[in-house]
Amino acid sequence: MQVDKIIDKLAWITIQDGKFLAVRSKGKELFYLPGGKREQGESDQQALVREIKEELSVDLDRDTIKYAGTYSAQADGKASGVTVQLTCYFADFSGELAADAEIEELRFIGTEEREVCSLAALVVLDSLVDQQLVK
Repeated sequence: MQVDKIIDKLAWITIQDGKFLAVRSKGKELFYLPGGKREQGESDQQALVREIKEELSVDLDRDTIKYAGTYSAQADGKASGVTVQLTCYFADFSGELAADAEIEELRFIGTEEREVCSLAALVVLDSLVDQQLVK
């Protein structure tokens, strides 16, 4: 019996002007939510703060980190049955957003740009639209 694989990741949701922040890695076409995987012994909060600093050069305000939901979708570029699970958090930040590390581009995306989003980002986008947070 095949056991489906789950890629467990943390993701940050930040919204400006009815659009959510998405990032694209070097060599990739689709945008996804910024974040990444926990390292051994890290809490969700610690891992998220570290990943966002590495990817976007900003500091998340730990006191504002708030659970936003957990979403799953087929992982882009992976075999069928490989799912990415995103545990998402809202948080305020300080600093200037800038693509860093493996990130080539960052963009605030609304519903008119669905085609540039990964499947997991689309699941989150639809939820944010349902909550009337994104247009």
